[in-house]
Amino acid sequence: TIHHNSPRRDQPFVAFNAAAIPEGLAEAELFGHVKGAFTGAISSRVGRFELADKGTLFIDEVSSMSMALQAKLLRALQEREVERVGTSKPLKINARVIAASNVDVLQLVKDGTFREDLYYRLNVVRVLIPALRVRQEDIPVLSQHFVQQSCESNNLPQKTLSQGVIRALMAYSWPGNIRQLQNAIEHAVAMSGDATE
Repeated sequence: TIHHNSPRRDQPFVAFNAAAIPEGLAEAELFGHVKGAFTGAISSRVGRFELADKGTLFIDEVSSMSMALQAKLLRALQEREVERVGTSKPLKINARVIAASNVDVLQLVKDGTFREDLYYRLNVVRVLIPALRVRQEDIPVLSQHFVQQSCESNNLPQKTLSQGVIRALMAYSWPGNIRQLQNAIEHAVAMSGDATE
C-alpha cells in the first residue's frame, strides 16, 4: 500500500523474506553475486537491492537476519550502495526499504540479538499493526477476502460466509494472527466443496 500510493508506484516493488532464505544464501539474494563467488555461482546474479532500484524493497522478517547480514544491510542503507558477493565494486542504489517483523525488534535490541544502529536506521516511520484479536472489526472483511481468494485459486464458485460463521470467527482469539485466519478459511473453503456457504 505504501509503495502503490507513493511517487515510486511505477517502479519495481521487490520482496525479500529474510526468514525463508538459508543463511548462506541470504547475502547473495539480497546483494547479488558475481560468477565464481562461491560454489554453484556459475553466473553473475543481480540481488534484490538492484532489482528494487528506484522502487521499493520490502524486507519481511528482518529480525531473523544474522548479525553479520544486519551489518551489511546497515552499510547498504547508510551508503546507498551495495557490493555483490565476490567483488568490492560498489553499485549505487536508490531503493526505499520497508522492513517488517512479527516480533518486537526493540526487545531484540535490548537482548543483544538485533543491532541498535540498524533498528534506528529502519525505524524512521513506524507502522504498528495490532494483533487481529485487538481489531476484531477487520475479521469479517479479511475473511470474505480470503474466501474469494481461495475460491478463485481453486476454480470454485464464489462462496459467502453466514452471519453465524462470522460471529464464530470474531469470538476466537486468533493467536496465529492473520496467517492463521487465512489458513482456517482456506481449509473451510476446500472442505465445503461446491456449497455456496
